[in-house]
Amino acid sequence: MSETPSRAPSPEPSPREVFLRLLDGIAAGDYASLAALYAEDAVVESVFAPVGPRRFEGRATLAARFAEVAAHSPLDLTPANLVLRETSDPEVIVAEFDYHAHHRGTGVDFEVSNVQVLRVRGGLIRHSRDYHDHLALAVAGGNLPELVAALSAG
Repeated sequence: MSETPSRAPSPEPSPREVFLRLLDGIAAGDYASLAALYAEDAVVESVFAPVGPRRFEGRATLAARFAEVAAHSPLDLTPANLVLRETSDPEVIVAEFDYHAHHRGTGVDFEVSNVQVLRVRGGLIRHSRDYHDHLALAVAGGNLPELVAALSAG
């Protein structure tokens, strides 16, 4: 009787691979699958968000946030100009990239610059600091007056 060779467990995805899965999911509009890339106790900070929460804690909160984006976002996003930088900490990467964006409501095509600093451990995102160009998003969506009003009220 021959023995079946045992398979070594597949290695955990690298921070680079996890980020690329995140980016691919966003580009495909597959927001429902994105929360699975995050740890149960993950923290995401949207550092430059001009209004609203800037910190999201936990996979369940992120799943709700992604569901909200899926239901209401008028944007088609195509990543471009991606530069991934590894750091001296093997869990941390810095991603610099743009989105070529199309706003379905206004018909405006534009570019949005982004930087994300991610900590990935055990194949899951543990922490992310996201720096997105929220002003470009507001202008393209025709929401600049609302943004100014919200900032003035704060």
